[in-house]
Amino acid sequence: MAPLWNCSLSSLLWFLSLSNAVSGGRVYPPKDLPVVGETTCGGHTYQYHGLAGYGIVPSDAVDKYGDTLGGIGSAIAVEQSSWQRKRDGSYEGIAWALPDRGWNTNGTLNVQARVQKLSLKLTLAPTASAENPSKPNLQIKYLDTILLTGPDGTPTTGIDADATGFISFPGFPPLPGATINGDGFGGAGPGGRRISLDCEGLALGRDGSFWVSDEYGPYVYKFSRRGRMLQAIQPPAAYLPRRNNTLSFSAASPPIYDPDQIPVPEDPECGRNNNQGFEALTISPDGKKLFVMLQSGMNQEGGPKKRNRKQARLLEYDISGRKQRYVHEYAVTLPTYVDYTEENPEKATLVASQSEIHYLPTGDLMILARDSGFGHGQSESRSVYRRADIISKSRRTTDIKSYQYDRVNGSIASSTGVLKAGIRPVEYCPFIDYNLASELAKFGLHNGGEQDRFLLNEKWESLALVPVDRRDRRHHKKHEYFLISFSDNDYITQNGKRALWILEVNSADRS
Repeated sequence: MAPLWNCSLSSLLWFLSLSNAVSGGRVYPPKDLPVVGETTCGGHTYQYHGLAGYGIVPSDAVDKYGDTLGGIGSAIAVEQSSWQRKRDGSYEGIAWALPDRGWNTNGTLNVQARVQKLSLKLTLAPTASAENPSKPNLQIKYLDTILLTGPDGTPTTGIDADATGFISFPGFPPLPGATINGDGFGGAGPGGRRISLDCEGLALGRDGSFWVSDEYGPYVYKFSRRGRMLQAIQPPAAYLPRRNNTLSFSAASPPIYDPDQIPVPEDPECGRNNNQGFEALTISPDGKKLFVMLQSGMNQEGGPKKRNRKQARLLEYDISGRKQRYVHEYAVTLPTYVDYTEENPEKATLVASQSEIHYLPTGDLMILARDSGFGHGQSESRSVYRRADIISKSRRTTDIKSYQYDRVNGSIASSTGVLKAGIRPVEYCPFIDYNLASELAKFGLHNGGEQDRFLLNEKWESLALVPVDRRDRRHHKKHEYFLISFSDNDYITQNGKRALWILEVNSADRS
Protein backbone atom coordinates (compact mmCIF):
# COMPACT_ATOMS: atom_id res chain seq x y z
CA MET A 1 0.00 0.00 0.00
CA ALA A 2 1.48 3.30 -1.00
CA PRO A 3 1.50 6.19 1.48
CA LEU A 4 -0.14 9.51 0.75
CA TRP A 5 1.58 12.80 1.40
CA ASN A 6 0.11 16.13 2.42
CA CYS A 7 1.62 17.66 -0.70
CA SER A 8 1.38 16.37 -4.24
CA LEU A 9 4.14 16.83 -6.85
CA SER A 10 2.05 18.76 -9.33
CA SER A 11 4.25 20.42 -11.93
CA LEU A 12 7.51 20.19 -13.84
CA LEU A 13 9.17 22.92 -15.89
CA TRP A 14 11.82 22.66 -18.63
CA PHE A 15 14.03 25.14 -20.52
CA LEU A 16 14.01 24.72 -24.29
CA SER A 17 14.73 26.60 -27.51
CA LEU A 18 13.41 26.51 -31.06
CA SER A 19 15.20 27.28 -34.31
CA ASN A 20 14.10 27.73 -37.90
CA ALA A 21 17.01 25.61 -39.08
CA VAL A 22 16.45 23.59 -42.23
CA SER A 23 15.82 19.89 -41.87
CA GLY A 24 18.98 18.18 -40.76
CA GLY A 25 20.55 21.47 -39.69
CA ARG A 26 22.08 21.96 -36.28
CA VAL A 27 22.15 24.86 -33.85
CA TYR A 28 25.44 25.43 -32.04
CA PRO A 29 24.83 27.07 -28.68
CA PRO A 30 27.56 28.53 -26.49
CA LYS A 31 29.68 26.01 -24.64
CA ASP A 32 28.09 26.88 -21.27
CA LEU A 33 24.60 25.99 -22.50
CA PRO A 34 23.94 22.27 -22.12
CA VAL A 35 21.84 20.50 -24.70
CA VAL A 36 20.16 17.61 -22.92
CA GLY A 37 18.12 16.61 -25.94
CA GLU A 38 17.57 17.70 -29.53
CA THR A 39 15.26 16.79 -32.38
CA THR A 40 14.56 18.09 -35.87
CA CYS A 41 10.97 17.89 -37.01
CA GLY A 42 9.23 19.49 -39.97
CA GLY A 43 12.36 21.48 -40.83
CA HIS A 44 12.64 22.96 -37.33
CA THR A 45 15.27 22.15 -34.74
CA TYR A 46 14.23 21.90 -31.10
CA GLN A 47 16.65 21.81 -28.18
CA TYR A 48 15.95 20.86 -24.60
CA HIS A 49 18.29 22.48 -22.09
CA GLY A 50 17.19 20.72 -18.94
CA LEU A 51 14.68 20.57 -16.14
CA ALA A 52 14.30 24.08 -14.68
CA GLY A 53 11.97 23.54 -11.76
CA TYR A 54 9.00 21.90 -10.10
CA GLY A 55 6.09 22.77 -7.85
CA ILE A 56 3.66 21.17 -5.43
CA VAL A 57 0.07 21.66 -4.34
CA PRO A 58 -1.23 20.54 -0.91
CA SER A 59 -3.32 17.41 -1.38
CA ASP A 60 -6.00 18.76 0.95
CA ALA A 61 -6.32 22.17 -0.75
CA VAL A 62 -9.87 23.25 -1.58
CA ASP A 63 -11.43 25.76 -3.95
CA LYS A 64 -13.86 28.52 -2.97
CA TYR A 65 -16.79 26.11 -3.17
CA GLY A 66 -15.23 23.81 -0.59
CA ASP A 67 -14.34 21.12 -3.13
CA THR A 68 -10.96 19.41 -3.28
CA LEU A 69 -8.54 21.23 -5.58
CA GLY A 70 -7.77 18.00 -7.41
CA GLY A 71 -7.25 16.78 -10.92
CA ILE A 72 -5.97 20.15 -12.09
CA GLY A 73 -3.37 18.62 -14.38
CA SER A 74 -5.87 17.42 -16.98
CA ALA A 75 -5.09 20.61 -18.91
CA ILE A 76 -3.57 24.03 -18.28
CA ALA A 77 -3.46 27.29 -20.20
CA VAL A 78 -1.37 30.34 -19.30
CA GLU A 79 -2.55 33.90 -19.98
CA GLN A 80 0.40 34.94 -22.14
CA SER A 81 -0.02 38.65 -21.41
CA SER A 82 0.29 37.95 -17.68
CA TRP A 83 3.70 36.22 -17.89
CA GLN A 84 6.37 38.70 -16.78
CA ARG A 85 9.87 38.75 -15.37
CA LYS A 86 10.11 40.69 -12.11
CA ARG A 87 12.98 42.86 -10.91
CA ASP A 88 14.25 40.11 -8.64
CA GLY A 89 14.58 37.77 -11.63
CA SER A 90 11.52 35.67 -10.85
CA TYR A 91 8.65 35.11 -13.27
CA GLU A 92 4.96 35.46 -12.51
CA GLY A 93 1.80 34.73 -14.44
CA ILE A 94 -1.79 33.52 -14.38
CA ALA A 95 -2.76 29.99 -15.38
CA TRP A 96 -6.10 28.28 -15.78
CA ALA A 97 -6.26 24.59 -14.88
CA LEU A 98 -8.93 22.11 -15.90
CA PRO A 99 -9.90 19.20 -13.64
CA ASP A 100 -11.57 16.17 -15.15
CA ARG A 101 -14.81 14.58 -13.92
CA GLY A 102 -13.81 14.25 -10.27
CA TRP A 103 -12.78 11.52 -7.86
CA ASN A 104 -14.03 8.36 -9.55
CA THR A 105 -12.14 5.39 -8.15
CA ASN A 106 -15.41 3.97 -6.81
CA GLY A 107 -17.66 5.33 -9.54
CA THR A 108 -18.42 8.61 -11.28
CA LEU A 109 -19.87 11.43 -9.18
CA ASN A 110 -22.19 14.39 -9.59
CA VAL A 111 -19.27 16.84 -9.69
CA GLN A 112 -19.81 20.08 -11.61
CA ALA A 113 -17.12 20.78 -14.21
CA ARG A 114 -14.99 23.87 -13.58
CA VAL A 115 -11.81 25.74 -14.44
CA GLN A 116 -9.44 26.82 -11.66
CA LYS A 117 -7.54 30.10 -11.76
CA LEU A 118 -4.00 29.89 -10.39
CA SER A 119 -1.04 32.19 -9.94
CA LEU A 120 2.42 30.92 -10.84
CA LYS A 121 5.75 32.22 -9.57
CA LEU A 122 8.99 30.76 -10.89
CA THR A 123 12.30 31.44 -9.16
CA LEU A 124 15.14 30.09 -11.29
CA ALA A 125 17.57 27.65 -9.71
CA PRO A 126 20.63 27.71 -12.02
CA THR A 127 22.92 26.01 -9.49
CA ALA A 128 20.64 23.03 -8.83
CA SER A 129 22.52 19.73 -9.05
CA ALA A 130 22.25 16.13 -7.94
CA GLU A 131 24.70 16.94 -5.14
CA ASN A 132 22.79 20.06 -4.09
CA PRO A 133 19.20 19.64 -5.32
CA SER A 134 16.82 22.58 -5.37
CA LYS A 135 13.63 22.74 -3.34
CA PRO A 136 10.33 23.48 -5.13
CA ASN A 137 10.85 26.69 -7.10
CA LEU A 138 7.51 26.99 -8.89
CA GLN A 139 4.92 28.38 -6.48
CA ILE A 140 1.30 27.59 -7.32
CA LYS A 141 -1.47 29.53 -5.57
CA TYR A 142 -5.20 29.14 -5.96
CA LEU A 143 -7.12 32.29 -6.95
CA ASP A 144 -10.62 31.52 -8.21
CA THR A 145 -13.05 29.00 -9.72
CA ILE A 146 -15.42 29.24 -12.69
CA LEU A 147 -18.19 26.61 -12.65
CA LEU A 148 -19.39 25.30 -16.02
CA THR A 149 -23.07 25.07 -16.92
CA GLY A 150 -25.23 24.12 -19.88
CA PRO A 151 -26.76 26.70 -22.24
CA ASP A 152 -29.67 27.13 -19.81
CA GLY A 153 -27.49 27.59 -16.72
CA THR A 154 -28.02 24.06 -15.36
CA PRO A 155 -24.83 22.70 -13.74
CA THR A 156 -22.95 20.02 -15.65
CA THR A 157 -22.09 16.65 -14.10
CA GLY A 158 -19.24 14.16 -14.16
CA ILE A 159 -21.59 11.16 -13.96
CA ASP A 160 -21.32 8.77 -16.89
CA ALA A 161 -23.62 9.66 -19.76
CA ASP A 162 -26.70 7.52 -20.33
CA ALA A 163 -26.21 4.59 -22.70
CA THR A 164 -29.13 5.80 -24.82
CA GLY A 165 -30.67 9.19 -25.37
CA PHE A 166 -29.21 12.69 -25.16
CA ILE A 167 -30.00 16.27 -24.13
CA SER A 168 -31.23 18.75 -26.74
CA PHE A 169 -30.93 22.53 -27.04
CA PRO A 170 -31.75 24.68 -30.07
CA GLY A 171 -28.65 25.25 -32.19
CA PHE A 172 -26.68 22.47 -30.47
CA PRO A 173 -25.95 18.90 -31.55
CA PRO A 174 -27.24 16.02 -29.38
CA LEU A 175 -25.39 16.39 -26.05
CA PRO A 176 -24.28 13.58 -23.71
CA GLY A 177 -26.56 13.58 -20.68
CA ALA A 178 -26.84 11.70 -17.39
CA THR A 179 -30.03 10.81 -15.54
CA ILE A 180 -29.11 11.45 -11.91
CA ASN A 181 -30.55 9.55 -8.96
CA GLY A 182 -30.95 11.52 -5.73
CA ASP A 183 -28.06 13.88 -5.10
CA GLY A 184 -25.76 11.96 -7.45
CA PHE A 185 -23.57 10.73 -4.60
CA GLY A 186 -25.75 7.96 -3.23
CA GLY A 187 -27.92 10.15 -1.00
CA ALA A 188 -31.35 11.71 -1.21
CA GLY A 189 -31.86 14.55 -3.64
CA PRO A 190 -33.90 15.97 -6.50
CA GLY A 191 -32.35 13.88 -9.29
CA GLY A 192 -32.77 15.28 -12.79
CA ARG A 193 -30.74 15.33 -16.01
CA ARG A 194 -27.52 17.20 -16.70
CA ILE A 195 -24.98 17.43 -19.49
CA SER A 196 -22.16 14.96 -18.82
CA LEU A 197 -18.62 16.31 -19.11
CA ASP A 198 -15.29 14.58 -18.69
CA CYS A 199 -13.08 17.58 -19.44
CA GLU A 200 -9.57 16.94 -20.71
CA GLY A 201 -8.40 19.79 -22.98
CA LEU A 202 -8.37 23.57 -22.41
CA ALA A 203 -7.57 26.63 -24.51
CA LEU A 204 -8.25 30.31 -23.86
CA GLY A 205 -10.29 32.36 -26.32
CA ARG A 206 -9.13 35.88 -27.17
CA ASP A 207 -12.48 37.17 -25.88
CA GLY A 208 -11.98 35.64 -22.43
CA SER A 209 -13.91 32.49 -23.25
CA PHE A 210 -12.84 28.92 -22.53
CA TRP A 211 -12.60 26.16 -25.12
CA VAL A 212 -12.88 22.71 -23.52
CA SER A 213 -12.57 19.25 -25.06
CA ASP A 214 -14.38 16.30 -23.55
CA GLU A 215 -14.18 12.51 -23.62
CA TYR A 216 -17.86 11.55 -23.45
CA GLY A 217 -18.92 13.08 -26.77
CA PRO A 218 -16.22 13.36 -27.83
CA TYR A 219 -17.02 17.06 -28.26
CA VAL A 220 -15.41 20.48 -28.06
CA TYR A 221 -17.32 23.13 -26.10
CA LYS A 222 -17.01 26.89 -25.87
CA PHE A 223 -17.93 28.52 -22.56
CA SER A 224 -18.30 32.17 -21.69
CA ARG A 225 -15.92 33.77 -19.22
CA ARG A 226 -18.62 33.12 -16.60
CA GLY A 227 -18.90 29.44 -17.50
CA ARG A 228 -22.10 29.20 -19.58
CA MET A 229 -22.00 26.92 -22.62
CA LEU A 230 -22.10 28.93 -25.85
CA GLN A 231 -21.23 26.40 -28.52
CA ALA A 232 -20.62 22.68 -29.07
CA ILE A 233 -18.59 21.17 -31.88
CA GLN A 234 -19.63 17.66 -32.87
CA PRO A 235 -16.91 15.77 -34.77
CA PRO A 236 -17.54 13.66 -37.89
CA ALA A 237 -19.84 10.65 -37.52
CA ALA A 238 -16.91 8.19 -37.41
CA TYR A 239 -15.90 9.60 -34.01
CA LEU A 240 -19.28 9.19 -32.30
CA PRO A 241 -19.66 6.11 -30.08
CA ARG A 242 -22.38 3.69 -31.15
CA ARG A 243 -23.86 0.59 -29.58
CA ASN A 244 -26.50 -1.53 -31.28
CA ASN A 245 -26.37 0.86 -34.25
CA THR A 246 -27.45 3.77 -32.02
CA LEU A 247 -25.62 6.81 -30.65
CA SER A 248 -24.42 5.85 -27.15
CA PHE A 249 -22.37 8.36 -25.14
CA SER A 250 -21.77 6.15 -22.08
CA ALA A 251 -18.11 5.47 -21.27
CA ALA A 252 -18.98 2.38 -19.18
CA SER A 253 -18.05 4.35 -16.04
CA PRO A 254 -21.04 3.72 -13.76
CA PRO A 255 -22.05 6.15 -11.00
CA ILE A 256 -20.99 5.53 -7.42
CA TYR A 257 -24.56 4.73 -6.42
CA ASP A 258 -25.08 2.05 -9.11
CA PRO A 259 -21.86 0.16 -9.95
CA ASP A 260 -23.76 -2.34 -12.11
CA GLN A 261 -24.93 0.32 -14.57
CA ILE A 262 -22.82 -0.94 -17.47
CA PRO A 263 -23.98 -0.59 -21.09
CA VAL A 264 -24.31 -3.62 -23.35
CA PRO A 265 -22.01 -4.08 -25.13
CA GLU A 266 -19.51 -2.46 -22.78
CA ASP A 267 -17.29 -1.18 -25.59
CA PRO A 268 -18.82 0.89 -28.39
CA GLU A 269 -18.88 -0.97 -31.68
CA CYS A 270 -17.37 2.06 -33.41
CA GLY A 271 -16.32 5.60 -32.58
CA ARG A 272 -14.16 6.70 -29.69
CA ASN A 273 -13.29 4.05 -27.14
CA ASN A 274 -14.43 4.34 -23.53
CA ASN A 275 -12.41 7.07 -21.78
CA GLN A 276 -10.31 7.65 -24.92
CA GLY A 277 -12.06 10.70 -26.33
CA PHE A 278 -10.84 14.22 -27.04
CA GLU A 279 -7.95 14.23 -24.59
CA ALA A 280 -6.08 17.11 -26.22
CA LEU A 281 -6.94 20.59 -27.45
CA THR A 282 -4.94 23.62 -28.58
CA ILE A 283 -5.50 26.89 -30.43
CA SER A 284 -3.06 28.91 -32.54
CA PRO A 285 -1.90 32.21 -30.97
CA ASP A 286 -3.95 34.26 -33.46
CA GLY A 287 -7.08 32.46 -32.27
CA LYS A 288 -8.00 31.22 -35.76
CA LYS A 289 -7.05 27.53 -35.74
CA LEU A 290 -8.29 24.92 -33.29
CA PHE A 291 -6.76 21.45 -33.12
CA VAL A 292 -8.32 18.58 -31.18
CA MET A 293 -7.09 15.01 -30.93
CA LEU A 294 -8.32 11.64 -29.73
CA GLN A 295 -6.36 9.98 -26.97
CA SER A 296 -5.87 6.88 -29.14
CA GLY A 297 -7.37 4.99 -32.07
CA MET A 298 -11.12 4.56 -32.47
CA ASN A 299 -12.76 1.19 -31.93
CA GLN A 300 -13.13 0.42 -35.64
CA GLU A 301 -9.38 1.09 -35.92
CA GLY A 302 -8.07 -1.15 -33.13
CA GLY A 303 -9.27 1.01 -30.23
CA PRO A 304 -10.51 -1.49 -27.65
CA LYS A 305 -7.08 -3.11 -27.26
CA LYS A 306 -4.08 -1.23 -25.89
CA ARG A 307 -1.82 -3.13 -28.29
CA ASN A 308 -3.66 -1.98 -31.40
CA ARG A 309 -4.93 1.57 -30.86
CA LYS A 310 -1.92 3.45 -32.21
CA GLN A 311 -3.63 5.31 -35.09
CA ALA A 312 -5.14 8.40 -33.47
CA ARG A 313 -6.88 11.17 -35.40
CA LEU A 314 -6.19 14.90 -35.31
CA LEU A 315 -8.84 17.42 -36.40
CA GLU A 316 -8.30 21.04 -37.44
CA TYR A 317 -11.08 23.66 -37.35
CA ASP A 318 -11.19 27.25 -38.53
CA ILE A 319 -12.75 29.22 -35.65
CA SER A 320 -12.11 32.71 -37.03
CA GLY A 321 -15.80 33.25 -37.85
CA ARG A 322 -19.00 33.05 -35.83
CA LYS A 323 -19.32 29.34 -36.65
CA GLN A 324 -16.51 26.82 -36.74
CA ARG A 325 -15.47 25.23 -40.04
CA TYR A 326 -13.97 21.74 -40.25
CA VAL A 327 -10.95 22.04 -42.57
CA HIS A 328 -8.43 19.20 -42.12
CA GLU A 329 -7.92 15.79 -40.56
CA TYR A 330 -4.72 13.79 -40.08
CA ALA A 331 -3.55 10.44 -38.77
CA VAL A 332 -1.04 10.36 -35.91
CA THR A 333 0.79 7.09 -35.32
CA LEU A 334 1.39 6.94 -31.58
CA PRO A 335 4.57 5.46 -30.05
CA THR A 336 4.72 2.16 -28.19
CA TYR A 337 6.45 0.90 -25.06
CA VAL A 338 7.11 -2.46 -23.44
CA ASP A 339 5.10 -3.19 -20.30
CA TYR A 340 7.63 -4.93 -18.05
CA THR A 341 4.85 -6.32 -15.83
CA GLU A 342 3.40 -8.41 -18.69
CA GLU A 343 4.75 -11.96 -18.69
CA ASN A 344 3.61 -12.76 -22.21
CA PRO A 345 6.03 -11.07 -24.65
CA GLU A 346 3.40 -11.11 -27.40
CA LYS A 347 1.16 -8.89 -25.28
CA ALA A 348 3.83 -6.67 -23.71
CA THR A 349 4.13 -4.01 -26.42
CA LEU A 350 1.45 -1.38 -25.77
CA VAL A 351 0.49 1.97 -27.27
CA ALA A 352 1.48 5.12 -25.38
CA SER A 353 -1.80 7.03 -25.56
CA GLN A 354 -1.47 10.79 -25.83
CA SER A 355 -2.60 13.16 -23.08
CA GLU A 356 -2.14 16.66 -24.56
CA ILE A 357 -1.12 18.68 -27.60
CA HIS A 358 0.18 22.25 -27.70
CA TYR A 359 0.59 24.62 -30.66
CA LEU A 360 4.22 25.71 -31.12
CA PRO A 361 5.46 29.01 -32.63
CA THR A 362 6.83 27.02 -35.56
CA GLY A 363 3.36 25.73 -36.46
CA ASP A 364 4.23 22.22 -35.30
CA LEU A 365 2.47 20.63 -32.33
CA MET A 366 3.94 19.29 -29.13
CA ILE A 367 2.34 16.03 -27.98
CA LEU A 368 2.49 14.36 -24.57
CA ALA A 369 2.45 10.56 -24.82
CA ARG A 370 2.90 8.25 -21.86
CA ASP A 371 2.43 4.82 -20.35
CA SER A 372 -0.17 4.24 -17.63
CA GLY A 373 -0.29 2.51 -14.28
CA PHE A 374 3.22 3.50 -13.17
CA GLY A 375 4.30 6.14 -10.66
CA HIS A 376 3.32 7.66 -7.34
CA GLY A 377 0.47 5.74 -5.72
CA GLN A 378 0.60 2.86 -8.20
CA SER A 379 1.61 -0.73 -7.52
CA GLU A 380 4.63 -0.20 -9.82
CA SER A 381 6.65 2.99 -9.48
CA ARG A 382 8.86 2.91 -12.59
CA SER A 383 7.52 4.48 -15.77
CA VAL A 384 9.17 3.59 -19.07
CA TYR A 385 7.53 6.16 -21.38
CA ARG A 386 6.60 9.74 -20.53
CA ARG A 387 7.58 12.18 -23.25
CA ALA A 388 6.79 15.58 -24.71
CA ASP A 389 7.37 14.91 -28.40
CA ILE A 390 6.82 16.89 -31.63
CA ILE A 391 4.46 16.18 -34.52
CA SER A 392 4.63 18.01 -37.84
CA LYS A 393 2.40 17.98 -40.90
CA SER A 394 3.69 18.77 -44.37
CA ARG A 395 2.52 18.68 -47.98
CA ARG A 396 3.31 14.96 -47.96
CA THR A 397 0.99 14.29 -45.02
CA THR A 398 -2.34 12.80 -46.08
CA ASP A 399 -5.39 14.92 -45.35
CA ILE A 400 -7.89 12.16 -44.53
CA LYS A 401 -10.89 14.50 -44.37
CA SER A 402 -13.38 12.64 -46.58
CA TYR A 403 -16.72 10.87 -46.53
CA GLN A 404 -14.89 7.53 -46.80
CA TYR A 405 -13.16 7.97 -43.45
CA ASP A 406 -15.60 10.28 -41.64
CA ARG A 407 -18.84 8.36 -42.14
CA VAL A 408 -20.28 6.04 -39.47
CA ASN A 409 -17.76 3.22 -38.95
CA GLY A 410 -15.33 4.90 -41.36
CA SER A 411 -11.86 3.48 -40.78
CA ILE A 412 -8.30 4.57 -41.56
CA ALA A 413 -6.73 1.40 -40.14
CA SER A 414 -7.32 -2.30 -39.63
CA SER A 415 -8.56 -3.86 -36.38
CA THR A 416 -4.91 -4.36 -35.43
CA GLY A 417 -4.01 -0.72 -36.03
CA VAL A 418 -2.30 -1.00 -39.41
CA LEU A 419 -2.85 2.15 -41.50
CA LYS A 420 -4.57 1.68 -44.82
CA ALA A 421 -2.41 1.90 -47.92
CA GLY A 422 -1.88 5.42 -49.20
CA ILE A 423 -2.29 7.19 -45.85
CA ARG A 424 0.82 9.05 -44.70
CA PRO A 425 0.60 10.15 -41.03
CA VAL A 426 2.16 13.28 -39.58
CA GLU A 427 5.86 13.16 -38.79
CA TYR A 428 6.46 12.06 -35.19
CA CYS A 429 9.70 13.11 -33.45
CA PRO A 430 10.70 12.06 -29.89
CA PHE A 431 11.92 14.98 -27.77
CA ILE A 432 11.75 15.46 -23.97
CA ASP A 433 11.97 12.46 -21.64
CA TYR A 434 10.18 13.18 -18.34
CA ASN A 435 11.91 10.21 -16.71
CA LEU A 436 15.52 11.29 -17.34
CA ALA A 437 17.20 10.51 -14.02
CA SER A 438 20.07 13.00 -14.37
CA GLU A 439 17.64 15.93 -14.74
CA LEU A 440 15.22 14.79 -12.04
CA ALA A 441 18.12 14.46 -9.60
CA LYS A 442 18.81 18.22 -9.80
CA PHE A 443 15.56 18.71 -7.89
CA GLY A 444 15.68 15.61 -5.72
CA LEU A 445 13.03 13.87 -7.81
CA HIS A 446 13.01 10.35 -9.18
CA ASN A 447 11.22 7.85 -11.40
CA GLY A 448 10.89 4.37 -9.96
CA GLY A 449 12.01 3.22 -6.53
CA GLU A 450 10.54 4.34 -3.23
CA GLN A 451 6.94 5.53 -2.96
CA ASP A 452 7.83 8.88 -1.43
CA ARG A 453 6.86 12.48 -2.08
CA PHE A 454 9.67 12.88 -4.62
CA LEU A 455 8.41 10.12 -6.92
CA LEU A 456 6.82 11.32 -10.16
CA ASN A 457 3.06 10.99 -10.36
CA GLU A 458 1.51 8.67 -12.91
CA LYS A 459 -0.63 11.02 -14.99
CA TRP A 460 1.18 13.92 -16.68
CA GLU A 461 -1.52 15.38 -18.91
CA SER A 462 -0.87 19.05 -19.69
CA LEU A 463 1.50 21.38 -21.54
CA ALA A 464 1.94 25.16 -21.56
CA LEU A 465 4.68 27.23 -23.18
CA VAL A 466 5.81 30.62 -21.83
CA PRO A 467 8.66 32.82 -23.11
CA VAL A 468 12.04 33.30 -21.49
CA ASP A 469 12.80 37.00 -20.96
CA ARG A 470 15.64 38.34 -23.10
CA ARG A 471 17.73 38.95 -19.95
CA ASP A 472 17.73 35.21 -19.23
CA ARG A 473 18.24 33.91 -22.75
CA ARG A 474 21.21 31.58 -23.05
CA HIS A 475 22.19 32.34 -26.65
CA HIS A 476 21.44 34.69 -29.51
CA LYS A 477 18.39 32.89 -30.83
CA LYS A 478 15.16 34.62 -29.82
CA HIS A 479 12.98 31.55 -29.50
CA GLU A 480 13.53 30.35 -25.93
CA TYR A 481 10.74 29.09 -23.71
CA PHE A 482 9.83 27.42 -20.49
CA LEU A 483 7.61 24.36 -20.88
CA ILE A 484 5.24 23.73 -17.98
CA SER A 485 3.50 20.41 -17.36
CA PHE A 486 1.01 19.59 -14.60
CA SER A 487 -0.04 16.14 -13.38
CA ASP A 488 -3.57 14.89 -12.77
CA ASN A 489 -3.79 13.27 -9.33
CA ASP A 490 -7.39 12.04 -9.83
CA TYR A 491 -8.38 13.92 -6.65
CA ILE A 492 -6.67 11.26 -4.54
CA THR A 493 -6.14 12.46 -0.96
CA GLN A 494 -6.83 11.30 2.58
CA ASN A 495 -8.69 14.51 3.35
CA GLY A 496 -10.77 15.24 0.27
CA LYS A 497 -13.87 17.42 0.34
CA ARG A 498 -16.83 18.05 -1.87
CA ALA A 499 -18.67 20.95 -0.24
CA LEU A 500 -20.02 19.37 2.96
CA TRP A 501 -19.38 15.83 1.80
CA ILE A 502 -16.13 14.19 2.96
CA LEU A 503 -14.19 11.61 0.97
CA GLU A 504 -12.05 9.14 2.86
CA VAL A 505 -9.39 7.35 0.85
CA ASN A 506 -7.10 4.95 2.66
CA SER A 507 -4.38 4.46 0.09
CA ALA A 508 -3.15 6.04 -3.10
CA ASP A 509 -3.00 2.84 -5.10
CA ARG A 510 -6.69 3.17 -5.98
CA SER A 511 -6.64 5.06 -9.25
